[in-house]
Amino acid sequence: MSRRTPRLPSWLPVDPYIMALIGTVVLAALLPASGTAADVAGGASTGAVAFLFFLYGARLSTAEAVEGLKHWRLHLTVLACTFVAFPLLGLASRGLVPYVLTPQLQSGLLFLCLVPSTIQSSIAFTSIARGNVPAAICAGSFSSIAGIFVTPLLAAALLGNNGGGFSADALLKIGVQLLLPFLAGQLLRRWIGGFLTRHKKVLGLVDRGSILLVVYTAFSEGMVAGIWHQVTPARLGALLAVEAVLLATMLAVSWYGAKRLGFGREDRIAIQFAGSKKSLASGLPMASVLFGAQASLAVLPLMLFHQMQLMVCAVIAKRRARDPLEDTSGSAATRKTAPVG
Repeated sequence: MSRRTPRLPSWLPVDPYIMALIGTVVLAALLPASGTAADVAGGASTGAVAFLFFLYGARLSTAEAVEGLKHWRLHLTVLACTFVAFPLLGLASRGLVPYVLTPQLQSGLLFLCLVPSTIQSSIAFTSIARGNVPAAICAGSFSSIAGIFVTPLLAAALLGNNGGGFSADALLKIGVQLLLPFLAGQLLRRWIGGFLTRHKKVLGLVDRGSILLVVYTAFSEGMVAGIWHQVTPARLGALLAVEAVLLATMLAVSWYGAKRLGFGREDRIAIQFAGSKKSLASGLPMASVLFGAQASLAVLPLMLFHQMQLMVCAVIAKRRARDPLEDTSGSAATRKTAPVG
């Protein structure tokens, strides 16, 4: 009899990119960049972040964004989940310090609550669950755009000096390193948009490679500074438990809140998946600018939450796909206003 190779359950997705991130963290722990190497890695990381946001701006279709505004009630609901409900829960987590979370982990958890929603996974899970995919595309895109402006402002207001010495200088860095490249990408989209579309797979690898470089630089700085001695297995376990409660709360708030607001099933699915998740791709570069040498601890909650949200939302999406379809006549008008594709 042939033996079957053990496999993980299909409902338990392990993102290969998360494994690459973990490998990068291990590399930084074993071979942290220091001295001249740290200077080179830091300069490369700064350039990589600027290039990332340049690509974000160049890929964004202004026409599609304007068209998506027609479904404004849904987008406002997602934005309220992302930038109001999440931050309020993050602020409430201050009551867990120092008994459950250390101040540094709580700051990272609060930062997690400030970053924008995802795009790719929101679309994928909405599609699996037979939800409003065009709305999910626009909602994720609007959240990412808003996050470029809203996340730094919320961080300045809520994190204060806990954000690695957040100050006017840090806000200036955000403007130079994030906003200017984004705007430059928007201005040049007319001439380079076609090239980016034709080579989106290669540029996707560049995106992910740039983020790995940011992670390596951040965790190297943390190793050299010795901040990892502040984290114990018990604290990590407590952080996972807190994040599980956070995710469960936002899944419930986004689903039942959308129902109370009168959205149909397809729209509620898009709101739940776009309103309950956080973007690793946007959060990591921002953390490197906001937190400096403390970025390694700041991004740890986001990395853990990212994998947790993929696993939980995969289960929910497959269960939603088996739900009987309800009468969608009430939401037909909203679907007509959402852009296709």
